[in-house]
Amino acid sequence: MASPSVVGVPELGVPFVELVGWAPFDPLELHAAPSTVRTANAIASRTFMRTPVSRPTVWHRSRGAFGTGTLVKARSSSGENAAVSTDEIASWLRAARHVVVLTGAGISTESGIPDFRGPNGVWTKNPAAEKAAHIDHYVGDPEVRERAWQNRVHSEVWSAEPNAGHRALAELERKVALDALLTQNIDGLHHAAGSSPDLIVELHGNVREAKCLRCGWRGPMNETLDRVRAGETDPRCTECGGILKSATVSFGENLVVADLERAQAAAERCDLFLAIGTSLGVYPAAALPEIALHHGARLVVMNAEPTPFDPVAAAIVRTPLGEALPALVDRI
Repeated sequence: MASPSVVGVPELGVPFVELVGWAPFDPLELHAAPSTVRTANAIASRTFMRTPVSRPTVWHRSRGAFGTGTLVKARSSSGENAAVSTDEIASWLRAARHVVVLTGAGISTESGIPDFRGPNGVWTKNPAAEKAAHIDHYVGDPEVRERAWQNRVHSEVWSAEPNAGHRALAELERKVALDALLTQNIDGLHHAAGSSPDLIVELHGNVREAKCLRCGWRGPMNETLDRVRAGETDPRCTECGGILKSATVSFGENLVVADLERAQAAAERCDLFLAIGTSLGVYPAAALPEIALHHGARLVVMNAEPTPFDPVAAAIVRTPLGEALPALVDRI
């Protein structure tokens, strides 16, 4: 059986993976037979190249499984939805010895940064923008790079401030045994909110730095953006003349192996996994709650839209994260 090609993230985006000869994970299968769930070993291929993937069938099944009328739901032992109070989730956090949080674009929408696959997402409105995020297009087409640099100059990221959800997670680490704050986001808002840098794993890189694709040079993004503002349309590396881009992982680039391995190890160790503002519909991020579930952890999904993991989540929270997270942390 071929290993999946584990992949990266475009600028201001999230990861995909092409599963070659590898059946997509079905959370309903996990609920019926936990022993069949794949673990980190199943995605241990060291080919971390990003390529598009279509949604697995379970995505369509799960999207219709839960409505948005109930703010907090859980899977009961009979397989039916059962209400779970915020106080109960807070009790799980207090009791947990190892807590892991994974955040996606949904936590930053209240800071004015649009997500990508939501109803008003950047790629929902303009699918071509997703295709243009591949590193091959970036390297091969100067016009793509010129547009990308203008987009960086005018990005909402530079004016965004942490919202109540980010600040609540910074407070969470002072109240519970938080092992890791894993994020698909590249906006740096967890840092700005005061979360411990030692806990943050930026799986998809960051926009705070620029990097050279030839020699590996890195430097502050603001310095390169100043060159663009001064009239350079496609700035080159001052060390070697190579192509510059943000220090994010685009389609076709490799993830940082150490970051992904750290995230997988945290997922294996945790007894409570919170998936916050992420669709959990693409890999490698979607493999992390899968690993946690396989090792006996409880899963809480906090996302505006349904996810493929809803059927096996201990609780599902649909309330806006700027409201839900502070309310949850206040009850711990």
